[in-house]
Amino acid sequence: MTNMLAGKRGLIMGVANERSIAWGIAKSMAEAGAELAFTYQGEAFGKRLEPLAASVGSDFMVDVDVTDDASLDAAFDALGSRWPTIDFVVHAIAFSDKSELTGRFLNTSRANFKHSMDISAYSFIEVARRAHPLMTENGGTLLTLTYQGSNRVVPNYNVMGVAKAALESATRYLANDLGPEGIRVNAISPGPMKTLAGAAIGGARKTYKHTDQNAPMRSNATLEAVGGTAVYLASDAGACTTGEIIRVDGGYHVLGMPQPDHL
Repeated sequence: MTNMLAGKRGLIMGVANERSIAWGIAKSMAEAGAELAFTYQGEAFGKRLEPLAASVGSDFMVDVDVTDDASLDAAFDALGSRWPTIDFVVHAIAFSDKSELTGRFLNTSRANFKHSMDISAYSFIEVARRAHPLMTENGGTLLTLTYQGSNRVVPNYNVMGVAKAALESATRYLANDLGPEGIRVNAISPGPMKTLAGAAIGGARKTYKHTDQNAPMRSNATLEAVGGTAVYLASDAGACTTGEIIRVDGGYHVLGMPQPDHL
């Protein structure tokens, strides 16, 4: 994928550390020739991000709270001052109260439902609204991250499944809205991965092991595989792909039951 993104530049939102899916995407995009900017939330995440951003040649980092309109406005104003146009945005942002990512979905609180939907789904719409005016020359690409708990019940995923379902629907509606401007909107759906966010979900280790043993490829997704998919979608090769949920899960989504050895 060398040089597939040469001459392109974009924003990566949601890198928490070197094991983040967003970082896997950023690293692959940088290796493909893209110039990157980053957002983070809070000083602690900023300190973790700084050496990672520097390792891919980026000195543009901005603190953003996606629940705050003024914060989003300031971030995209700063981005527009730096680059008059951009080619892609990667939205890798989600949140739910950890205490509600275990046990029964029935016990989801109203406050956490609203908060999870705001950060995990609605923020993508807010980002798209601010990003698309910067994609004026040859269109662009908006990417987000989802998970199969959006359409199948995954133990303990709970309210995040509902939020991801909303995010996937938003992806399709945004794809329709922005298609006439040459902007593609897609979501990547990896299987379980050993990330900071994934560790917050109850039974994460069992879920990871189960997928690793039963997926047709007998493996979970890697950061490199997810990153490569993002490169394709943001490159000219992905020019006619929009409104899609691209699964990068070793084929686990095709199964109707576990493999015979694990029944």
